[in-house]
Amino acid sequence: MKLLKLIAFFFYTLLLFSACGQAQNSAFTRDDSLRGSITPERIWWDLKYYELRVNVKPAEKAISGNTSVFYEVLKPYQTIQIDLQPPLKIEKVMQDGQELSFKQDGKNAYMISLKKEQIKGNNESIVVFYSGKPIIAKRPPWDGGFQWVKDKSGNDFVATSCQGLGASAWWSCKDHMYDECDSMLVSVTVPKNLTDISNGRLRKVTENQDGTKTFDWFVKNPINNYGINVNAGNYVHFDEVFEGEKGKLTMDYYVLPENLDKAKEQFKQASMMMKAFEHWFGPYPFYEDGYKLVEVPYLGMEHQSSVTYGNGYKNGYLGRDLSGTGWGLKWDFIIIHESGHEWFANNITYKDMADMWIHESFTNYSESLFTEYYFGKKAASEYVIGTRKGIRNDIPIIGTYDVNKSGSGDMYPKGGNMLHTIRQIKNDDEGWRQILRGLNKTFYHQTVTTKQIEDYLSKNVKRDLSKVFDQYLRNTNIPVLEYSVEKNKISYRWSNCVDGFDMPIKVSVDGGKEEFIYPTTSWKTLKGKSELKIDENFYVTSKSLTK
Repeated sequence: MKLLKLIAFFFYTLLLFSACGQAQNSAFTRDDSLRGSITPERIWWDLKYYELRVNVKPAEKAISGNTSVFYEVLKPYQTIQIDLQPPLKIEKVMQDGQELSFKQDGKNAYMISLKKEQIKGNNESIVVFYSGKPIIAKRPPWDGGFQWVKDKSGNDFVATSCQGLGASAWWSCKDHMYDECDSMLVSVTVPKNLTDISNGRLRKVTENQDGTKTFDWFVKNPINNYGINVNAGNYVHFDEVFEGEKGKLTMDYYVLPENLDKAKEQFKQASMMMKAFEHWFGPYPFYEDGYKLVEVPYLGMEHQSSVTYGNGYKNGYLGRDLSGTGWGLKWDFIIIHESGHEWFANNITYKDMADMWIHESFTNYSESLFTEYYFGKKAASEYVIGTRKGIRNDIPIIGTYDVNKSGSGDMYPKGGNMLHTIRQIKNDDEGWRQILRGLNKTFYHQTVTTKQIEDYLSKNVKRDLSKVFDQYLRNTNIPVLEYSVEKNKISYRWSNCVDGFDMPIKVSVDGGKEEFIYPTTSWKTLKGKSELKIDENFYVTSKSLTK
């Protein structure tokens, strides 16, 4: 048990300190603001479409390419911000055949001066040319970038991962989450002995005279920047068709040849995942682009319609159960968790990284829901309660706005337990399922704020949950239900909580049947002789004050 606690603590520590590719630091710079805020050079234009063309050169650990950025003018302005991180450099920018001047602002932002008058309502485009040796991933996917390795046969094996770090680590873009392109072409050129697997559907493969191949992938749905990926390797392929809520969904799998047999067995869980999550969350959000599971040389990531996998073809998290209950060894953590992000991260996407909990708390909870679908409600409760071992209550889950800064890694286990607690408040399993499905329908293919999600849940749970969110998202204390017993009367109240905390909770009195009580921060009473026992599905603690 001690070992499992250490494993869980280590895992969530990595998520906290590395998911954003930066250490916890309260001193923010202009670079942070240029990356994390909706600057004047961003707000005036609405991103519509990208054409990304990138030439991947494993022998040199270098890339070159260009991004065509198509946009609508929302209000007149003559400077446009495009982001690209060193060591990569923008070489030139073109609009309507004219080369444009630009200057670098800080490390990553380029301010491009437009010659053509930008008129409200017009659709325009620029082409940004760039090259160089991109950031090499140090500990992907948490500290990401480009990964250049070899497979067992000596073939190049290349992959990208860049959540937090930003897509501008390897391609020029509007690198802020609030504005997604409506669709996208991803054209990747690699040595001819490799296959590139990226997002969406493969349109064509072109054999070039210089000994390379170009793979053109088209993404029909809106997509966030970090969801785009390059995966180049000596892949073999197998597939299946899932009969889903919206019809036939293609599910394609790309793995290294030596892992084909293992993958054919392990990846059976992908269709199981799809069945469970369509039940809980509604239809898979990207039928037009299909679903892919792609082997990579790192642990895995939620790239939209191109989910990456490196969990060693084992159940659990690298063969371990992060809940310490045994239920986490019944399924493959990466297949389930990273695919869960197709609904919460890729369908419903945060506008600001401070609200990253929207991605991770719901997806953490999806692990429990998958467990429930196949192993029952009791197993699911045990699993999510077991993950509390990884909670540290160090800093709030909500991060700092406008500087590309997420909050505590507690957004995973604590956020999942917060949602499990809200489910208990709803006290209606089917109603809860409809709330989760309704979230994905209401915010379909949208970027959102915490307030939107909080308001939706309060409305549909039919209770003001604002104090619950304040407690678990913006505070590090866990509520304590204090009680004392005197003369057949139990007095109780909430303590260690935010002002006005009034969350209802199920308890049993003197070993009797569970029932709801409605504590506040003021004392209330009920009949009882000895004990008030809380339902452990609520993420709270209790304390008897009776001497």
